[in-house]
Amino acid sequence: MRDFLRVARYSLVKAILLGFAVVVAVFITILIVNMGGRLDDIRKQEILNQVALQVTANPAYQELPPSEVRRIIEEKAQLEYRRLGLDKPFLVRTAAYLKNAITLNLGRSENLLSDTMSREVRRIIIERLPSTLILFGTSSILLFFTAVFLALALSRHYGSWFDRLVVSLAPTSTAPGWFYGIFLILIFAAVLRILPFGGMVDAPPPKETGAYILSLLKHMILPVLSMFVGGLASSVYSWRTFFLIYSSEDYVELAKAKGLSGRTIERRYILRPTLPPIITSFTLMVIGMWLGAIILESVFNWPGMGSLYIAAVNSNDTPTVVGINVIYGYLLAGSVFFLDFVYALVDPRVRIGAGEKKGV
Repeated sequence: MRDFLRVARYSLVKAILLGFAVVVAVFITILIVNMGGRLDDIRKQEILNQVALQVTANPAYQELPPSEVRRIIEEKAQLEYRRLGLDKPFLVRTAAYLKNAITLNLGRSENLLSDTMSREVRRIIIERLPSTLILFGTSSILLFFTAVFLALALSRHYGSWFDRLVVSLAPTSTAPGWFYGIFLILIFAAVLRILPFGGMVDAPPPKETGAYILSLLKHMILPVLSMFVGGLASSVYSWRTFFLIYSSEDYVELAKAKGLSGRTIERRYILRPTLPPIITSFTLMVIGMWLGAIILESVFNWPGMGSLYIAAVNSNDTPTVVGINVIYGYLLAGSVFFLDFVYALVDPRVRIGAGEKKGV
């Protein structure tokens, strides 16, 4: 019972801190997107222009004096301001935007539509989110297991020609995945013509489930490969260093003296205690990949959150921009939150909440 309370207390404090970080990040995002209230002023001017066009085009108002027409235009515009909350002070508007964003009450898009012709920001994001998760989830899993396997192999053959090759290629991972994606498109799509330039499936999409899955896998090859190439060398190099450090520990030498097999020593005495720092670096890398989704998805014309973000920015669609940032914030906070629990699962030396002060 005491352990359960300790874990529950630790989880609650962790969730509150991460939630506060998300709130601050979303608040700053709203200020930046709204340009300190300037975007609201632009929206008010656009509303005024639209109302003016409607009034002047109405034959019922054409015989009225100009002063009366201006009064009617102003009254109708004020009604629209009150409906959208634009008549309230800047801080009140910002607080309302923040509350709606945190509670995922994202409102309606101003210029974008979902595939079902809906303007609800939540529906638009829900339609795009699975595409991003499929792409980045596949590339992350492939990158993690491949890098761990190669890093273990290099730690067993330290100083070999392959080890020196990986060390020399490590700086290539400084370039983002979309950079390699451009060259992959030129090679496999433009020159060899064996893979598509972009998109998620063929056009028109296949109706049969099997054909649709095959088309999806074919379109995923280049974007997944670009992220894989962009993160592989540095991951293998850094994780191989972790394995080399832990393989020189005294308990590893003791295990060798006991006559344990090499595979057993790697699995129990090298891999398992090394997993926490590896998982940390991998999580940070995945977060960086998520943030790079904006350009990567645009390069491959992938219909995910990144391409949606660019479309929203280009059209000054504030609700959609804020909604996407909120979703990214929750994804990043969730990754950090579950990281501690992953530590406890992979390393028995880690105990959740063990650093808290115990009562006397």
